[in-house]
Amino acid sequence: MEHWNSTLGSGFILMGILKDSGSPELLCATISVLYLLALTSNGLLLLVITKDVRLHVPMYVLLGQLSLMDLLFTSVVTPKALVDFLRSETTISFGGCALQMFLALTLGGAEDLLLAFMAYDRYVAICHPLNYVVLMSPRVCWLMVATSWTLASLSALGHTLYTMHYPFCMSRKIRHLLCEIPPLLKLACADISRYELMVYVMGVTLLIPPLVAVLTSYALILFTVLHMPSNEGRQKALVTCSSHLTVVGMFYGAATFMYILPSSLHNPKQDNIISVFYTIVTPALNPLIYSLRNKEVMGALRRLLGK
Repeated sequence: MEHWNSTLGSGFILMGILKDSGSPELLCATISVLYLLALTSNGLLLLVITKDVRLHVPMYVLLGQLSLMDLLFTSVVTPKALVDFLRSETTISFGGCALQMFLALTLGGAEDLLLAFMAYDRYVAICHPLNYVVLMSPRVCWLMVATSWTLASLSALGHTLYTMHYPFCMSRKIRHLLCEIPPLLKLACADISRYELMVYVMGVTLLIPPLVAVLTSYALILFTVLHMPSNEGRQKALVTCSSHLTVVGMFYGAATFMYILPSSLHNPKQDNIISVFYTIVTPALNPLIYSLRNKEVMGALRRLLGK
C-alpha cells in the first residue's frame, strides 16, 4: 500500500462533526454557546476559589483543578473545530495533531485520576471528619494534584509518540472531532493489533481502578450518611455527593465508550457524538453542577460580585 509522507510538513484532515450534520450552522451556534458557557463558568469558578480564602480547603482546591482541566480540555478542541468550519479549512499539521493528542490525553487522564481523589476527599470528610485535617492536609492535597498531572502527562507522552510513529496511508482524513488514538490508528499502514491491545489494557488500567475507588468511596459515604442523626447533615452530604456522582457518570461513561469498548463496536458518527459530549458538553456543565447546588460557592460568588 502506498504511504504518504507523515512528517512535520504533512498534515491530516479533521472531518469533525459539523459538516456531516443535517444543520451545521445550528450545531456550530450551539457548540459556540456551550464553549462560551464553559469558558465563563469554569473561569468564574476558578476566580472565586482563588480569591475567597474560605474556599482554600482541599475540597475546593481539587474542584478548582477540575475547572482548570475542563477549561483547558475544551479549549484544546473547540476553537479549532469552530474556526475550521467557518473558514472551510479542516487541515491540521502532523505536529499540531500530535500536540492536540498529547494535550487531550493529558487533560483527560488527569481528570480521571482527580475525580478519584475528589471522591476520597469526600469519603474522609464524611466518614472520618475528626481525622480530616491529618488525612487531607494541604500537602496531601497538592500531592494528589501533582500525581494527577504527572501520571497523565507521562502516559499521554508515551501514547502520542508511539501512535505518531506509524506510517499512515494515502487517506489523510480523520473521521473525528480531534486527533485521538482510535481514529488515527484506522489510518495506519502497519500491524496495529498489539498496540490496540496495549491501548485497551492501558485504558482499563487507567479507568477501572479510579472508577472502583470512586464507587467504593460513595458506597461507604452512603452507608455513613444513612446512619446520620441530623437530617440537615444528611441532606448536605447527599447533595454534595450527588453532584460529584453526576460528573463521574458523564466522564467515565464517555471515556469507557472510547477506550474500553472493542473497536468493532465503534463507528465514526457515534465516536464524534461521544467526543462532543466529553470535550464540549461536560466542561460546560461541570461547574454548573457543582456551584448551583453548593451554598459555599454561591456565597463566595455573591461576595465577589458584591465588591
